[in-house]
Amino acid sequence: MKIKKAIDRIPGGLMLVPLLLGACVHTFAPGAGKYFGSFTNGLITGTVPILAVWFFCMGATIDLRATGTVLRKSGTLLATKMLVAWIVTLIAARFIPIDGIKTGLFAGLSVLAITTSMDMTNGGLYAAVMQQYGTKEEAGAFVLMSVESGPLISMLILGATGVAFFEPRLFVGAVLPFLIGFALGNFDSELRELFGRCVHPLIPFFGFALGNGIDLNVIVTSGLPGIVLGLGVIVVTGVPLILADRWIAGGNGAAGLAASSTAGAAVANPAIIADMIPSFKPLVPAATAMVATACLVTAILVPILTAVWVRRHHARDALRGEFATATQGAPLNEQRDAHV
Repeated sequence: MKIKKAIDRIPGGLMLVPLLLGACVHTFAPGAGKYFGSFTNGLITGTVPILAVWFFCMGATIDLRATGTVLRKSGTLLATKMLVAWIVTLIAARFIPIDGIKTGLFAGLSVLAITTSMDMTNGGLYAAVMQQYGTKEEAGAFVLMSVESGPLISMLILGATGVAFFEPRLFVGAVLPFLIGFALGNFDSELRELFGRCVHPLIPFFGFALGNGIDLNVIVTSGLPGIVLGLGVIVVTGVPLILADRWIAGGNGAAGLAASSTAGAAVANPAIIADMIPSFKPLVPAATAMVATACLVTAILVPILTAVWVRRHHARDALRGEFATATQGAPLNEQRDAHV
């Protein structure tokens, strides 16, 4: 059986398929963890420890010895994504109640869902798309995107906009595993390779654990708002990212568009943040479902839109080249006529 290949055909499948399996367990056998106990219960309820190890390993993968071009491109996309998420959170906090929208078409939508869906790029998706449509340096620009991984950026944005207050020790606790992994990975390349191999295998485990906190009914009711949220991520973050890529990073905009996605790992952030701010806990099921839907929507559309963007850009460059060649090869009188 080619289970892995089948999962890979689904955008974000390595995260979303285990999450849906976990949601099935929670919906149809909600007491399974307590019934079996021991290691089985650990897999079902172990979101935080599994994520802690994953976050540590993510930190180890960042190499500060990357080229200047890679760091400039990566830094530009990272800063732009964070700035846009902060602005959107600031605006959303003025119109959406702190406990989310209760009724109507967008019931369940909250500032927590909006922030966690917009502040974290799917680095794997970005790298895959840019390996096909960009340069080697652009493909390697995901090197700093790992900084977005985990709840730290979401915590900073929610704290800076006044949506939530986090004690300093909580910020330290959220980032410490990442920093330790980062230090070890840069001190020893063999450790970077060792821990880096653990990043992808851990994704299904925390996806399954996250799913065990979601009722399938919530996923169904959050479907439409999640789709709209995913489209919003592409438009709201994509336009500034394209402009930043062209004006600051020196690209053609493709890298910016490729970064306008929601990371699969972002699905974990609502639950992690709610562990620190108990008042957010009622929002977690709907927020998690919406972020998961946004991840799926962006994973499907971003590669398609990037491909279209690159083809149009290449076609325009080819047309300009043909026009320049024709103009240079034309007789002097024809060139003068062209300028009249």
